[in-house]
Amino acid sequence: MKSKIVAGNWKLNKGPQETNAFATQLCELLKTELQTGAPKATQLVVFPQTLVLASAVQSFSGSSVAVGGQNIYSESTGAFTGENSAAVLRELGATHVLIGHSERRQIFGETDMLLAKKMWMALKAELLPVFCVGETLEQRQSGQTESVLTAQLQNGLAGIDRNETFWVAYEPVWAIGTGQVASPQQASEAHAFIRSFLGKTCEAPILYGGSVKPENAMAIAQQPHIDGFLVGGASLDPRSFFEIAKNLK
Repeated sequence: MKSKIVAGNWKLNKGPQETNAFATQLCELLKTELQTGAPKATQLVVFPQTLVLASAVQSFSGSSVAVGGQNIYSESTGAFTGENSAAVLRELGATHVLIGHSERRQIFGETDMLLAKKMWMALKAELLPVFCVGETLEQRQSGQTESVLTAQLQNGLAGIDRNETFWVAYEPVWAIGTGQVASPQQASEAHAFIRSFLGKTCEAPILYGGSVKPENAMAIAQQPHIDGFLVGGASLDPRSFFEIAKNLK
């Protein structure tokens, strides 16, 4: 039975001191749990903003918590002021990277074509990409959920071998930062569709993201095809993040 995954997207939050304090508290909680004899049943990853990525890697050094980047550019080097290099993220100690988060798509206008290039660049740099997909409220209400997911997956994963190591995160845009959350059935249906699209031979884990909290984590995680969570606001508090992971066991 494969372990569950809990990833925390900190977005534009936490400086170096807050990151260190978070790591200290989370690692203490994890240490205490291991001392009780509880089995390790989750993979934990945090995604801090790039400016504190090195601090996060140092703070979590020696622990089981991995660190990833929130964004990379589609080129490795060049005149791209302000962008993030996948190779540099890897050199700093990052092991994962988010690709295609709804905020990157909506606020920064990232297209499926650009995201496909970023996926390739991440894999080239030996980063594990977490490819994010999801529909808006308007798209769901008009019955376009499956067509939106198909387009995002088909275009964003164009040219990517299904045997490559990557994760997919389903994030209903209408449930991100709104306090709303997809029902367990809605989440399960979307994940089943994504699994069907990826094919039986593809073993990429599929995470759910959208107002995940300790209170609803267990009910959602019990649904088929849900391999863990990409957590937003609730990942900013170490105890909340820990409780979500604990509820997956």
